[in-house]
Amino acid sequence: MSEINKIGVIGGGAWGTALATVAARCGHDVLIWAREAEVVDAINQTHENTVFLKDIPLADTIRATGELKALADRDALLAVTPAQVLGEIAAKIAPDLPPGMPFIICSKGIDQKTGMFMADILRRAAPDTIPAILSGPSFARDVAKSLPTAVTLACEDEALAHDLANALNHVTFRPYVSTDVLGAQIGGAVKNVIAIACGIAEGKEFGASARAALTSRGFAELQRFGTALGAKPETLGGLSGLGDLILTCNSAQSRNMSLGIELGRGRPLEDILGSRNSVTEGVYTASALVERAKALNVEMPISSAVHSITSGKASVNDAITELMSRPIRSEAG
Repeated sequence: MSEINKIGVIGGGAWGTALATVAARCGHDVLIWAREAEVVDAINQTHENTVFLKDIPLADTIRATGELKALADRDALLAVTPAQVLGEIAAKIAPDLPPGMPFIICSKGIDQKTGMFMADILRRAAPDTIPAILSGPSFARDVAKSLPTAVTLACEDEALAHDLANALNHVTFRPYVSTDVLGAQIGGAVKNVIAIACGIAEGKEFGASARAALTSRGFAELQRFGTALGAKPETLGGLSGLGDLILTCNSAQSRNMSLGIELGRGRPLEDILGSRNSVTEGVYTASALVERAKALNVEMPISSAVHSITSGKASVNDAITELMSRPIRSEAG
């Protein structure tokens, strides 16, 4: 493909803004599309996303727009929308895009309505684009502050994967290349659900041992699920899998873990979600994840417990009791 000089970012939340800072540091002209007019105005007038990422100054080479089609002249796009609306937004911009536009999906989740992963959602909504996945252990504020971060960038076209990785490679932001597009999506989806479980344990003050057990057994669920779908073991054990799981399950910076903490302390889910200005993906992914696991005949008891809680089918205490009362079995199973 031609040289990448102009980057478009679809989504003006904290993560989209953080990735825009990466692209700007790499010398690119960056245009962010944001749904919120106040985000567009703040970025263009004060060079700061005062709504979603306060106190992080943005380069002059980062601009914002409320017109989605304004991103059509970019050399590559970073899609940083909530997972559940990716298809809708991709379909809106698709008619304006040239064939072969690299479309780097940075959303983590499974579509609730269809049970599809994000790359398949994109292929259906914008079939002339080339899907890629950017995923890994990365908090928006850490990345925006230039703290060292490593991620996975997956694309079935290996040469294009290298081009995209080089375009985003910075001394503080290191993408590792993969062609396992499916595998790179699995970790990001599953870890959000497991992080809610770890947050619940934290909120219940169960201690570090319980959190370590949940993280370890959560990784076993991630591996079983990913293997059943044909993901590569090295992807599941890499940055987009184990790496992202470790980060998200061990810090209240994670929206999913922090939601779990509030659930563990007894706060109703509706109140928690209503008080947030950003999406907690694990709540919406849990149902789709459990349904796909059932179809594959893959046991995912922690994920199922989280789904029972977030869907209102079980209280936190009842779900914990059921999880801890399961029959003894081999750890290898």
